[in-house]
Amino acid sequence: MKRRTAAGTRRQCLVLLFFAMIAVTIAGCGYRFSPGGEWIDSGLRTVFIDNLVNSTSEPYVEIYLRSGFEDQFRKSSRFRLANSRETADAILKGTLSALSTSYVAYDRYDKATESRAIMVLNLAFEERKTGKKLWSVANFTGNESYRVDQANPNATSTNKQAALQKLSGDMAEKAYRNLMSGF
Repeated sequence: MKRRTAAGTRRQCLVLLFFAMIAVTIAGCGYRFSPGGEWIDSGLRTVFIDNLVNSTSEPYVEIYLRSGFEDQFRKSSRFRLANSRETADAILKGTLSALSTSYVAYDRYDKATESRAIMVLNLAFEERKTGKKLWSVANFTGNESYRVDQANPNATSTNKQAALQKLSGDMAEKAYRNLMSGF
């Protein structure tokens, strides 16, 4: 049977104290894992996602973005989606101001194997009755890579559309978190 020494007991106490201090620090610092939008007037309960303006030549991206934002607000316990502008307390508006693609990887024959789509949005969250801007962000940027198949342009096109859908959803999620956090 092993006997505990004073040094061993002291070491155990120090380890326990260390973990207790970390737990108290984390619990007491006010850090939260998910933003709740408390900074937004609690009277604003319904949100309408307006049609986003697509200032690029890429079709359908505004639809992907709107769908991404609708998904984020559907998941929210703070807001409900309104069926129309007239029934909403707040409106999310936006413009897709730029969308570019560039090759980022090449094979040993210098043929592109991967491309990256870069999207730039301008967004505003407004109170419907007053038109007051509650939150806005300009030049909100994100990117997503996709596989390029030199032998099959249809596969490349399919990969690009999938990347644009993912990028739209990711940007909607990131923008929603920033909105709810007040950033």
